[in-house]
Amino acid sequence: MSSKLWVPSYLPHWTTPERARARYALLRPGIELRIDADQRDWRPEDAPLRVSNLQTGVYSGPVGSAIGTHRHRADLEVRTETRQQLLFAPSRGRVDITLAASRGSNCMVAAWLIGTEHLSARDSGEICILEIDADAIGPATRVRSGIKAHHDPRMTTDMAEVIVPVDASQPHTWTAIWGHGETVIGCDGRLLRRIAQAPDYPLFLMIDLFEIGPRGGTYPKTATVHQVRGWQH
Repeated sequence: MSSKLWVPSYLPHWTTPERARARYALLRPGIELRIDADQRDWRPEDAPLRVSNLQTGVYSGPVGSAIGTHRHRADLEVRTETRQQLLFAPSRGRVDITLAASRGSNCMVAAWLIGTEHLSARDSGEICILEIDADAIGPATRVRSGIKAHHDPRMTTDMAEVIVPVDASQPHTWTAIWGHGETVIGCDGRLLRRIAQAPDYPLFLMIDLFEIGPRGGTYPKTATVHQVRGWQH
């Protein structure tokens, strides 16, 4: 997926530009997302939480409003109004993400398709392709995957933890295919979840490296995004 389709910030409308800005490096294998020792918490209210994220668009209302993509807390207010960008926001389609997860202490790697909410605040459902905690990685890896309804009353949250027989700190390809009332999630061609529901509105793709909890261990903590491919149906 072209670099022109990515915004290197995590939900920048809910915080300030410096706190939202991703730390990353362009390397031969791909994009290395980093958590650095001096990185600030994404929002003081969410501390301790540091994140480097790539997402395929942004949307918010005016400063002081509660209008914007991914209202995952009731107390969120827009701090930085962001110009609407729908760089890649399919309502139905497929994404393939090849990445190597972090084994850094207190880290989590995630890949989500999130309702943009630019047409309606109800359009907030999420396809959680993967959430992988560093301490869940080994010869096999525990992965959280499924659907989160958030503020969409038309959907039902359906999350599950699955055991995938891969070491997720090595490059593996994770896939989501959704549309016509069904979501399929897989890894390296292996079916992980088949769910009889799917958001039917525009979604941004987000790929994140989080450090959740107190600082510690060796920095930088890293995860590598080797390749992302996306199709709109």
